[in-house]
Amino acid sequence: MAKTVKEQTAEEKLRALYCLQIIDSKIDKIREVRGELPLEVQDLEDEISGLTIRLDKINDEIEELKTSLNDRKNAIEESKSLIKKYEEQQKNVRNNREYDSLTKEVEYQQLEIQLSEKRIKEAKFKIDSKLEAFENLQSIINDKKSILDAKNAELEEITAETKKEEDILMIESEKAAQNVEDRLLRMYRRIRGGAKNGLAVVPVERGAAGGSFIQIPPQAQIDIAARKKVIVDEHSGRILVDALLAQEEAERVLKNLSKLLK
Repeated sequence: MAKTVKEQTAEEKLRALYCLQIIDSKIDKIREVRGELPLEVQDLEDEISGLTIRLDKINDEIEELKTSLNDRKNAIEESKSLIKKYEEQQKNVRNNREYDSLTKEVEYQQLEIQLSEKRIKEAKFKIDSKLEAFENLQSIINDKKSILDAKNAELEEITAETKKEEDILMIESEKAAQNVEDRLLRMYRRIRGGAKNGLAVVPVERGAAGGSFIQIPPQAQIDIAARKKVIVDEHSGRILVDALLAQEEAERVLKNLSKLLK
């Protein structure tokens, strides 16, 4: 649902935009103190999550190998039981054909035992290798978690110092945004989102847009000073206001904020 903004003159629109820019810039400065910490924390959390998935996979593989190893042990016991059974039967055979048949069964079970013993040996080797990989990976995860804990503590300490101020500024930013018509607010946020320093509205200083060295044509400077329309710099893409308006708004907004932030 679109908000309702009372009919504004071009000057009022420019003042509302620059007011919002001043507040948002103060929020940006607070967040700059945190530097890359939030990104570093997020990267570590993602890395630990990926490593934990790998760790779980290795653990599952170890459990599968242990199950296979136990199955092979059970198979050996079963083969031994069958060999004993066949050897007992050989004592009571009626002819050579039955004896030979039982002998083949014994030999087959002996081969099964040999195969199972081979598979058990292979499984034990794989388990040992995977246990080593598991322990190494667990050690890496523990180290990463220690680093993450330290960075989280650092981030929480920095955030705690500025939380009250940031919360107040966020509320004021929302209030200021309510005074900007939707079309201009969308433009402001689009320009701000594409600017490295977050500046979408800048004053004209020494004939150029703030932060730029490209001169604005004299007629455009006259139009900006007249405050009859919203003008966007064709080079930087930013909304332009005259220096006097910028100074007046900065003094008014900062005076109001200083009262709120006491």
